[in-house]
Amino acid sequence: MTFIITEPCIDTKDTACVDSCPVDCIHPRSDEPEFEDAVQLYIDPEECIDCGACVPECPVEAIFPDDEVPEKWEKYTAINADYFQK
Repeated sequence: MTFIITEPCIDTKDTACVDSCPVDCIHPRSDEPEFEDAVQLYIDPEECIDCGACVPECPVEAIFPDDEVPEKWEKYTAINADYFQK
């Protein structure tokens, strides 16, 4: 299992989740060049250790375990994975 960042993060990009991640799997960080152009943050499914530390830190409640993503936001599972395929 991994965690997925969904629609409420769009244009919010609050980095509290980034700061709470023990393995640095949430990108782009505010110090990365892609941050300004990104519409949301993404969790790398290969690096995520499923700890859930990011979930309570998200002020817009946009982060879910991949098997609990609300149906209306299921497309964000692929969106998160695709971000790391480039």
